[in-house]
Amino acid sequence: MTEQKTSFEAAMQELEEIVVEMEKGDIPLEDSLKKFERGIQLARQSQQQLKAAEQKVQILMQSNGTETLADFESDEL
Repeated sequence: MTEQKTSFEAAMQELEEIVVEMEKGDIPLEDSLKKFERGIQLARQSQQQLKAAEQKVQILMQSNGTETLADFESDEL
């Protein structure tokens, strides 16, 4: 399987679909392994995209004179 770049949103959607399908448990082992491999690929790609986005935010904040990033605090739990 060749590595193809997809948008972050598309990767997350495909990953969610893989998880749902695998949770059903009614696919052959070989297909499950292929889906698992694709899921790992999507997760790694998404992680790289998030890291790149974080670096861009840091660069933009530094250029605006704000050199520190504050952790996001969510009231939702």
